Amino acid sequence: MAKAKHIGYKRVSTEDQNTDRQLDGVALDDEFVDHASGGTTDRLQLAQMLRMARSGDTVHVHSIDRLARSLIDLEALVKELNSKGVDVKFHKESLVFQAADNGDDAGINTLMLQMLGAVAQFERTLIRDRQRFGIERAKREGKYKGRAKKADDARMVELKNSGMTYQQVADKMGVSVSTVQRALKGRS
Repeated sequence: MAKAKHIGYKRVSTEDQNTDRQLDGVALDDEFVDHASGGTTDRLQLAQMLRMARSGDTVHVHSIDRLARSLIDLEALVKELNSKGVDVKFHKESLVFQAADNGDDAGINTLMLQMLGAVAQFERTLIRDRQRFGIERAKREGKYKGRAKKADDARMVELKNSGMTYQQVADKMGVSVSTVQRALKGRS
C-alpha cells in the first residue's frame, strides 16, 4: 500500500493575489493551487486534487472559505473526500473531518462546518452586494468601463475550428468552457 500523503489545497480569487500565508509551515507532499472564485467548484486544481487523493491521505486547507464559499459545495467536497477515506483538516478553524469519524467530536465538527460554511456563504453574498452597488454607482457617475476582456474571441474560434474540443480550447486559453462557448456563439 502506498504511503499516506499530506496534500495541500490553496485558493485565491485572482492571479495577482498570492497564497504565501496559506498553510505556511505545514509539511506537504503535494500542493494544488487555484486562482479562481470560491463560489464555484469548477476549478482545475481542485478537480486534480480530488482525483489524486487516496484513502489514508490528509487534505490540508488553510480555512473553510478557501475550499468553498457555498455551504452545499463545502459539505459535498468534505463528504466526497471522507467517502474516499481521505481526512480533511482546516487549519485556521482547527477542525479535522476524518474519513471514519463516528466519535464524540463528529457531531460538533459537522455543526461547526455548517456554521462556518454558512458564514463563508453569507460573506460571499455581502461581497457580491458591495460589488454590484459599486458598479451601479460607477455607472451613474460615468466611470464604469466594464471588465477588461481577458480572452481573444477570434483566437478561440480559430482553435475550435482547428479541431480542438471546447475543453482543450479553454485549457489552452486559460478560460472556462462557458467562455469559449460564448465566444463561438457570438461569432455564429
